[in-house]
Amino acid sequence: MFGRLVAHAGAALVVAGALLTAGPGVQEAEAASGCSGRPVKTVRFATGELRLYKDRTYVCAMTVAKRPGAKRAMSVSLQPRGGRAAVDKGRFTRQAGPVTVYALHRVIRASGAIAGVGATTGWILV
Repeated sequence: MFGRLVAHAGAALVVAGALLTAGPGVQEAEAASGCSGRPVKTVRFATGELRLYKDRTYVCAMTVAKRPGAKRAMSVSLQPRGGRAAVDKGRFTRQAGPVTVYALHRVIRASGAIAGVGATTGWILV
C-alpha cells in the first residue's frame, strides 16, 4: 500500500514538473497574441488599428495590421504622464506590441503606426 502511494506521488510530481516546464511557453504565446484586461479604446487608421486594454492598475496597447502579410515597419508606444514610454517598433507581419505601463489614476498617451500611417490618442484617462 505504501509503495503504491509513493508511486502515485512520484507520478504526480512528474506531471507537475512537466506542467511547470510547459507553463512559461504557454504564457509567452498568450502574451504575444494580445493584451489582458478589458478593451477600452480602439483607434482605427488606414492600415490598421491601435487597441488599448486596461485591468485595474495597468494599461496595455498594441498596433494590429488591417491586412497581415509581408513584414513592414510597425510601432506602438504607450506613455503614462510623467513616466517613461514603453515602445515596440520594428518590422512585423501582424502586430507591434503588446506594451504595458502602470497607470493607476494616471492619464496616458498611446500611438501606433504601420508603414508610416498611424494614429494617436492624445492624453486620455482610461
